[in-house]
Amino acid sequence: MRLTDRHIWIVALTGLVMGILGVLLSMWGNPENSGICVSCFMENTAGALGLHDNARLQYLRPELPGFAAGALLSALIAREFRPRGGSAPLLRLFSGIFLIVGCAIFIGCPIKLALRLSSGDLTAVSGVAGLVAGAWLGIRATTHGVELGEQRQETALSGAIMPAFFLLLLLFVFIRPAFIITSTEGSSIRHAPPLISLGSGVLLGILAQRSRFCITGSIRDILLMGRRAPQLVGLLLFIIAAVSISVGSGSFRLSLYGQPGAHLEHLWSFLGMLLVGWLSILIGGCPFRQVIKAGEGDSDAGLAVAGMLLGGALVQSWGIAATAAGVPLNGKIAILGGLAFLLLVSLLCRDRASR
Repeated sequence: MRLTDRHIWIVALTGLVMGILGVLLSMWGNPENSGICVSCFMENTAGALGLHDNARLQYLRPELPGFAAGALLSALIAREFRPRGGSAPLLRLFSGIFLIVGCAIFIGCPIKLALRLSSGDLTAVSGVAGLVAGAWLGIRATTHGVELGEQRQETALSGAIMPAFFLLLLLFVFIRPAFIITSTEGSSIRHAPPLISLGSGVLLGILAQRSRFCITGSIRDILLMGRRAPQLVGLLLFIIAAVSISVGSGSFRLSLYGQPGAHLEHLWSFLGMLLVGWLSILIGGCPFRQVIKAGEGDSDAGLAVAGMLLGGALVQSWGIAATAAGVPLNGKIAILGGLAFLLLVSLLCRDRASR
């Protein structure tokens, strides 16, 4: 890893900006420790579209279409918009669903995991352990030949469907149709001003498309390459920036108890993030990275995103999502079902030459 490498500087800038905005968006109005949380945004957006009836979680988060719009803009400018896909579509759809299941049990995606830890939330430690363990299992699986198949070039229309969907959501943010639902109570009434949220999302989408940065990808690269991993710089700067702003603003509170958006069932937090880490390695990215890739024209990532939106509806409609009170029985069953799904994929999607 050389500091003269331009890619290192883009990764560093992405991690720095993500850490800064992750804390600032909470200060500007988003829920505490949830300035950026792709799984939370998915649940909120699913509610806004009427896909679940939890009246406390219905708000069309501008950051989500902002991520995709930024990635699309960056890919078009850099001539990197490449329609591609066709790799195990149903498996990717269900992988997207189980990504949100794992996040809902932990209460947050890998970005929120890092933000919770940076704010002094010690309940996030079990999630960190689970995410690292899941990434390690994913690496072991891929090195033993587990893969979902090769992608192929597709038509421009195929690659444009998911970016067009996000642009439609972006339109709905400002020209709100009657069918878009907005909560009047609960955590969804807490949000940064829409233009600030959208601008933050677009900026991060542009940077992430150029750098390929994501939290789970950083852990994977560190496990594979150690200190030589370029993503290590971005992850360190993310943590340093988030901790610095949290301490400076007085929101840093080192404690295991009373943390916002957290519970004390550490085993299930571990298993939830293990599921997320393992799945993320197999499908090529965490929830945030899937949104960015969908914006680049990757229809496989688009199917995972569709699964995540469906998962955001199911975890609320079926009583799967954890709360501060703990993990419900349905959530525990769903996690075990997700792990069984992964084991089945690992058994049936191995390259015979690697067995």
